[in-house]
Amino acid sequence: MKILLSTFSTLLFIKLTASQPNIILLLSDDQSWSGLSVQMHDDIAESKGEIFNTPNLEKLAAQGMRFSAAYSPASVCSPTRVSLQTGKSPAQLRWTKAAPVMTADDGFKLIPPTIKKDLQTEEITIAEILKRAGYATAHYGKWHLAGGGPGEHGYDEHDGDTGNKDAVPFKDPNPVDIVGMGNRANTFMAKSVKAGKPFFIQLSYHALHYPENALEKTKAKYVEKNGGREDKRILRAAITEDLDSGVGMIMDKIRSLRIEGSTYVIYTADNGATGGGGKKSGLRGGKGGVWEGGIRVPLIIRGPMVPPNSFCHTRVVGYDLYPTFCEIAGVKEPLPRGIEGGSILPLLRNGSGEVRRFRENLVFHFPHYQGDTPHSAIFSGNLKLMKFYENDELMLFDLDKDLFEQNNLAVEMPDKVDSMHRILNKYLDDVGAELPVRNSKYDPENPPDMSRAKGGGKDKNSSGKNLKGDKKKTGKKQSTKSKKKK
Repeated sequence: MKILLSTFSTLLFIKLTASQPNIILLLSDDQSWSGLSVQMHDDIAESKGEIFNTPNLEKLAAQGMRFSAAYSPASVCSPTRVSLQTGKSPAQLRWTKAAPVMTADDGFKLIPPTIKKDLQTEEITIAEILKRAGYATAHYGKWHLAGGGPGEHGYDEHDGDTGNKDAVPFKDPNPVDIVGMGNRANTFMAKSVKAGKPFFIQLSYHALHYPENALEKTKAKYVEKNGGREDKRILRAAITEDLDSGVGMIMDKIRSLRIEGSTYVIYTADNGATGGGGKKSGLRGGKGGVWEGGIRVPLIIRGPMVPPNSFCHTRVVGYDLYPTFCEIAGVKEPLPRGIEGGSILPLLRNGSGEVRRFRENLVFHFPHYQGDTPHSAIFSGNLKLMKFYENDELMLFDLDKDLFEQNNLAVEMPDKVDSMHRILNKYLDDVGAELPVRNSKYDPENPPDMSRAKGGGKDKNSSGKNLKGDKKKTGKKQSTKSKKKK
């Protein structure tokens, strides 16, 4: 009888995992499109960083698909994170900046909209909808969305309401908790497999923050390569390699559990960053701006039916993952109202096709001072229109011919500028996006220094304190099981 029951359980588990694959989302922090030793576009050498060493991500790319035109929903942290959780754009959510915004007293020409940094309970997160579909759910690492933490938004296990500063105590041998996160995720995987339950895990790595916390041996290797000089660029390369090792931990566990054929692994970043660690690298702009450098990010996906070592050049965005995960999981209930993404699952079959979204054009809205003055961008095919709100300047770029955004075509193509501008304005109006307004305190004779807008203020988690379970001396962190949402 026991043998028969065991056989039945095994067959049931195989059927379940075949129809509901596991999903693991690996999210890095502040990582440029060319911030890996993986070339993200097969024809663009600049899409690969010169100084990085990420062998596990090279392996993941060789086993899966690279998206050469993948975009984070925002050019800064928490707006992307809330977009990933909800499937909606930061513009619709009215959450378009992570750091504190400028006020009238800062003296800039425009006053940006204020931001309420709090994930609302009425939003149905990807964890909640997958949990209702039978998934075990976990979130490890950086949350940065307040709202009570992951446990109040559908995650069975999590690390609490974490922010950037929670990574500070974690140094060698557990740099920014990369190893700790991997251990917790691997335990959760094993437990879910044993229970015969599909799982969704999001690992939101703190890296590349606090690169000085990289493993000493990794830092030493890059310092030696750099002629004995230690600088931020070298430290970022070191923490990138440590992060890659953390990815390797997850891949090894998937292999040991024999669930490679029923598990999707998705690797991407919350926003772009300036440069990619080499002279050839350098999309225009960086964090805090919707130039390509701020929003174009790595995206690698491995999973069932995904052709190995393949590329997809279709433009995709982070909030496409919400409906994609729902389709992978076989979610039957209607998706929440306001979802803006479209499933990219069809692209994963052969690397080509279009994403079917509610709206045809992609819009990125950053009405703040940080990497630039307040601005927005809209895509139409290979064209990208940018609007700057201080002087209403419009710039047009053909990304197929000018990926580095050097040749403004606005004067040459006025009709296209006008049509894209109208669509941009209509989109912002339709989703209720907030716009900057004129500042009566602005003094044109004494304009503020733009460098004041780049930092944006100090970063804390919602409590401003260390998490319960953190131990500064050992750098250990304990996972927290969620409370049921009321």
